[in-house]
Amino acid sequence: MSKSNGATSVSAKLSNHLNSNLKIPMQRRNFLKTAAAASAGAFILPRFSIGQPGPSANSKLNLAMIGAGGIANMAYSGCKGENIVALCDIDSRKFPRKPWAVDVPKFADFREMLDKLGKDIDGVCINTPDHTHFNATLACMERGIHVCTQKPLTHNVWQARTLRKAKDKYQVVTNMANQGHTYDGIRKMREMYEADCFGQVREVHMGFPGPNWNGRYFKKPASMPLPAEPIPAEVNWDLWLGPAADRPFNSLYHPLKWRGFNDFGTGQFGDWFCHIGDGAVWVLDLYEPTVIECVERGPALEGMIPDYSVVRFDFPARGNKAACSMTWSDGAPGVGTPIKSPDDWGWGKVPNSGSFWYADKGNAFLDQRSNNPRFSVKEQMVAFKESGGVAEKYARVNGGPHREWVNAIKGDGPECGSNFDYAAPMSEVALLGVLAQRFGGRIEWDSKNMRITNRPELNVFVKEPVRADWAAGEDLWG
Repeated sequence: MSKSNGATSVSAKLSNHLNSNLKIPMQRRNFLKTAAAASAGAFILPRFSIGQPGPSANSKLNLAMIGAGGIANMAYSGCKGENIVALCDIDSRKFPRKPWAVDVPKFADFREMLDKLGKDIDGVCINTPDHTHFNATLACMERGIHVCTQKPLTHNVWQARTLRKAKDKYQVVTNMANQGHTYDGIRKMREMYEADCFGQVREVHMGFPGPNWNGRYFKKPASMPLPAEPIPAEVNWDLWLGPAADRPFNSLYHPLKWRGFNDFGTGQFGDWFCHIGDGAVWVLDLYEPTVIECVERGPALEGMIPDYSVVRFDFPARGNKAACSMTWSDGAPGVGTPIKSPDDWGWGKVPNSGSFWYADKGNAFLDQRSNNPRFSVKEQMVAFKESGGVAEKYARVNGGPHREWVNAIKGDGPECGSNFDYAAPMSEVALLGVLAQRFGGRIEWDSKNMRITNRPELNVFVKEPVRADWAAGEDLWG
């Protein structure tokens, strides 16, 4: 099975999307599905209008939520002013207790929601745990419904590539909700790089201080497997499991601490790489590593993420870009190896998250949202600003990823920056790192054939098995 596009085409597509200001008015969801001529920089999007054809200042989208609590608040905020016409959550306690939500139809099973109301839904925000992103997202796309999915895009590499194929087939507007990709800073970093402010970048070191086992999102039990607990009456446990193997309910899985369990989450790595690694992947075309090696790994309970890790990715030369290594570091408070930071750091206390870029003409830094770019040497940054900096080349985004997505659906903006042509390969890099962290040691990766060559027993995790009735997307590989 071959990859449909290489790193160069991903980068070229995204550059075109960011520069595109094409706005084509169209009718409501009897929309004429028109393909994105992405290679030529053109992307034709539907404009939705209520009550009459063509543009309307009062047009609103009919949106639904799969996952109605927690991180869904980010979607509610970003989609403010649109119509929320359906809510889905496996836990009825998560539905909003606000006046606007009282009469909104509510479901536990997103498949039932889509079967009953899909024809009236323009777009869906997917706000579920990582392991159900794929099924919920693909089910919407198959029905011609636009999607904005939380990060990481999927739970395994095969799923990410399948959603990219789905984008090509179903021609819906897609976005992954990593906020930093809508910020000015990541664009400024790319503009600086392309203006040769840094020269060749040969190493990037990044990370985040976690998991915090005593924090909100992570909790380490005394032992594994977890004991069975009574299932709350409000929870549909079978639907929460979705494609994952059956097991008893435990309150550490749901509602909030699933991230630390390999079958459901992707740990601190998957949670934060899509923010912190976003800048390096996009600017430097770091899409297809040949080696991913976990060079340091802390203790871990069976089926859970380790206390700390250091994972290195090796990327060959990419066009005129030199070979580059990218190293991720994470760790619970007080353990693990900190991110490698440059000796010439001139901005006070060295940050414990973000990415440090080691380059020929000056080291650089992006923060934990791939924002606020700067040279490591403060005086170099001051001189850069005093010289006038570099011209803006990439269009800026007003609002976060959900507003960007809404605007794209309506035709009020270009295709989303983190559309699945970008989000899928970027998430793939994160998921390969998660695999190396999970099993330790060295992984040699054949990207073209989507296979681990030196440890074939791990390929079952490139495309994970699923429970009966949860298989999806196979037809896209025909």
